[in-house]
Amino acid sequence: MPEGDSVFRAAARLHAALAGQVLTTGELRVPAHATADLAGRRVLEVVPRGKHLLTRIEGGLTLHTHLRMDGRWVVFRPGERWTGAPLHQVRAVLGTERGTAVGYRLPVVELLRTTDEHRAVGHLGPDLLGPDWDQGEAVRRLLAHPGRPVAEALLDQRNLAGIGNVYANELCYLAAVTPWTPVGELPSADRLVARAHQLLDANRMRSGHVTTGDTRRGHQQWVYDRAGRPCARCGATVLTAEHGTAPQQRPAYWCPSCQRGPAPAVRSGRSGPPGRRGR
Repeated sequence: MPEGDSVFRAAARLHAALAGQVLTTGELRVPAHATADLAGRRVLEVVPRGKHLLTRIEGGLTLHTHLRMDGRWVVFRPGERWTGAPLHQVRAVLGTERGTAVGYRLPVVELLRTTDEHRAVGHLGPDLLGPDWDQGEAVRRLLAHPGRPVAEALLDQRNLAGIGNVYANELCYLAAVTPWTPVGELPSADRLVARAHQLLDANRMRSGHVTTGDTRRGHQQWVYDRAGRPCARCGATVLTAEHGTAPQQRPAYWCPSCQRGPAPAVRSGRSGPPGRRGR
């Protein structure tokens, strides 16, 4: 699932292509809105809200989309052949004289009154890359359930909006705690949240989710997707297991030397019964 910085960049691309332009094509290829025709309306703006995209259109309408695991928006120049995926995977088409934005495999395509946007995004916590960012409120929400594992709490968009699994793992490493550490045992929840904002803000207009400061491929993260490789700080082997609860389980990565806290027992690269691990 894209992180908040990736969605921020997607919104910027869509805004640059569509904002201020009158739609020559406005098709929503989903059953709920198959008869909707947005052609002739002007696009006002495209804004991100956490991992959600809000395309505001004149007449008081908002197209709400979410990429989740497989969705993507691609912008094509006038006359350019669409090459993002097979045509049967197209879920939305927003075309202007300047270009066409095509939404592939979008799991969420919802046409709302702009005044009803709260129905789609009102549950979200403070947006790490939004004008409503409030570090104190994000910390308060995280600490409201002190027994919850920190990676799970960071991924809960009701606490703070924009963190995906890459940043959840990397933030645990930077805080020197395992992903299963209870939020209430964090050395400083305030420092963790501040670091989250710092990382997403630094990466909002570049790809790669860089957390190490090194933009070279393979060197961009400390532990994420580095199972079996040596920790860049101490040389210990980075481990992996699942975190979260089904069906929302995701891979966790951690250094058993640099990170304190609970972790599953790992044998032959597989996770076993929960145990305790520290340094």
